[in-house]
Amino acid sequence: MGFSTKSVPSYETLLSAAASLTASAILLRTIANDFIPESIKDYFFSRLEKISSSLSSQLTVVIEDSDGLTSNQMFHAANLYLGEKLSSSTRRVKVNKPEKEEELRLTTDKNQELIDVFKGVKLKWVLLSSRINQKSVSNKKNSSNKEETWYFELSFHKKHREIVLSSYLPYVLQKAKEIREEKKTLKLHTIDYNGTDYWGSIKLDHPATFDTVAMDPEMKMALIEDLDRFKSRKEFYRRVGKAWKRGYLLYGPPGTGKSSLVAAMANHLKFDVYDLDLKEVQCNSDLRRLLIGTGNRSIIVLEDIDYSLDSAEDDKVTLSGLLNFIDGLWSTCGDERIIVFTTNKKDRLDPVLLRPGRMDLHLHMSYCTFSGFKTLASNYLQIQDHPTFKEIERLLEEVQATPAEVAGELMKSELPYVVLHGLIKFLSDRAKAAMQQES
Repeated sequence: MGFSTKSVPSYETLLSAAASLTASAILLRTIANDFIPESIKDYFFSRLEKISSSLSSQLTVVIEDSDGLTSNQMFHAANLYLGEKLSSSTRRVKVNKPEKEEELRLTTDKNQELIDVFKGVKLKWVLLSSRINQKSVSNKKNSSNKEETWYFELSFHKKHREIVLSSYLPYVLQKAKEIREEKKTLKLHTIDYNGTDYWGSIKLDHPATFDTVAMDPEMKMALIEDLDRFKSRKEFYRRVGKAWKRGYLLYGPPGTGKSSLVAAMANHLKFDVYDLDLKEVQCNSDLRRLLIGTGNRSIIVLEDIDYSLDSAEDDKVTLSGLLNFIDGLWSTCGDERIIVFTTNKKDRLDPVLLRPGRMDLHLHMSYCTFSGFKTLASNYLQIQDHPTFKEIERLLEEVQATPAEVAGELMKSELPYVVLHGLIKFLSDRAKAAMQQES
């Protein structure tokens, strides 16, 4: 049987047929969108999806952005986690600049497929959205006014269902928490009766760290270990039935670094700081509201606690109100909180404040020691040793000088020889003044 080229349609005929089919498809889709009821379309596509699912070996987990009015933690964790997984091949990304934060935040955009691998299991993520049928939710109590809901579809082979649900998704939650902590912008909150929950905030950009704080090395190490142990003992506190909080008392003369130590604690833990000035609190009920307004993973600072209680006019804040704030029922309104009290004179405090459970660890912030001076010399002058160190060590054993006073001398010049001899003169003059006062 011969083959005739006359039976083959021409190129123009094929092109015309393809255009006609395309136009017909577009017309049919338009007709479907305009004339077929939404419920019938949803039913049709749901049936197709069920047929496809029954034939497929893939399992899809849907993670919506919220459940009614309740935000879905898993959705936001996945959004943050996948933002770190974006590659150069990703075609579309969303960029967000949160208020009071420095870094841009990148997240995946709608309909962008993203592949992740966990313990050899291949997982496919896609961010999707769908319009909300307002008629169906208008009569529901507590319904939101959202016009669109966002959700992730996580697809994988159905034989890996257990490992995804029991291991992978908790892993995503944990990684998102780590990312959030790493990128967290610390804030300093102060009392503001016009602000949300009576608090106003600014960015906390204090440079103090445990490496720069001049204090006794053994006490510093003990504090770091205590903070790390507290941070890791969530289940312990729950098991023994205690609120997840801890109290510290920093006492010593002015200028010994109490405020800097609080900043170092905040930077170490990545905790916000709430500066609670009791003189600004109008009554015990306001104190309770301020406590409720503080966030988890925070340090609440009550500076000069002895003076604050003594100077309270008309018993605005009573001792019993403060004790209820520290360890009463109201103290359980939140997790992972640290309360720091500062005072210049520990002996002026009421003994009921000092017991464990209220002030668990007492830290004496003393005058500058030689080890504290070496920390300051390393920070300010970037030196570890100098011929003048022995004379400075002898003088610091005889003279009381605060770390703030020593730091003030070290800031007077960038030349180590100049400032160190200036410090020796400062300490010698103070020693002579002390001797003259004694005589």
